Amino acid sequence: MQTTIVSSVPSVQESDPVQNREWAIHSIIKRDGREVSFTEEKITQAMNKAFLASGQTQSPEYLETLAHRVICKIMDRKITRPGVEEIQDMVENVLMEAGHVITAKKYMLYRADRTKIREMNTRLMKAYEDITFKDAKESNIKRENANVNGDTAMGVMLKYGSEGAKQFCKIHVLKPEHSRAHEDGDIHIHDLDFYSLTTTCCQIDLLKLFKGGFCTGHGVLREPNDIQSYSALACIAIQSNQNDQHGGQSVPNFDYGMAPGIIRTFQRLYRQNLIKAVKIHSESEAFDDRIDKSCRELIAEGLELRLENHDSF
Repeated sequence: MQTTIVSSVPSVQESDPVQNREWAIHSIIKRDGREVSFTEEKITQAMNKAFLASGQTQSPEYLETLAHRVICKIMDRKITRPGVEEIQDMVENVLMEAGHVITAKKYMLYRADRTKIREMNTRLMKAYEDITFKDAKESNIKRENANVNGDTAMGVMLKYGSEGAKQFCKIHVLKPEHSRAHEDGDIHIHDLDFYSLTTTCCQIDLLKLFKGGFCTGHGVLREPNDIQSYSALACIAIQSNQNDQHGGQSVPNFDYGMAPGIIRTFQRLYRQNLIKAVKIHSESEAFDDRIDKSCRELIAEGLELRLENHDSF
């Protein structure tokens, strides 16, 4: 909620403190060293934004009076070509002297945020410079991903995007305290360039994934029945997951994940060879379906057919 404050307009002498001065401010020095024309209106606009941020509104006349006071302070120091930072310091002083403490704090916070963004952009340009003009052997940025050749055209373009995304996340996604902790090395946010896009790096549990089958997003795959299917689907699972996220994929217990496939393959081959053995002693082919059905029923009833217990089976 905004509060409208109607401030009394000072006397003519105070409202125009720069009158009768022997010189005036014609230009200012930007942070990058450029000299540009001075515009009093920009001071008025900056203070107006600070008042609005603190929930207040001021009359144009009062804002002009405060801007005049800023100019007066600069000219009292006989500075004809002030820098941007000097002007902003004066704005803070004038707001504090006029009793607008909360507004002055809002203005300080705004300056701090803008400074942080400028510093980020400066670091980004420095990173781009390294990526463009240095070989991978001289640039840590180009060597941080062993899967990318940082000296190729596409490798360089990939690093441009990566470094730009990192700076964006630091400024617009992370909380300031987290961004600062990352910059200071107190914490490390892995793959920061993908922070706002997707998850990154994971371990795939094949036992859980294959149980009952799984969906790749384009179709449903049934639970596999032999080791060949288990192996093929393990590759499909890794590939499918890689399409949806960034970073490394791993199966930390691959041998255990494949074990059910070994069991199922043994069960299938045991049934087939059992049928062949019976057929040697019988000319009837009716045994085929009956033996296969009996084996399946026994397995369904909980009698597992494994290498270590196949005699009892």
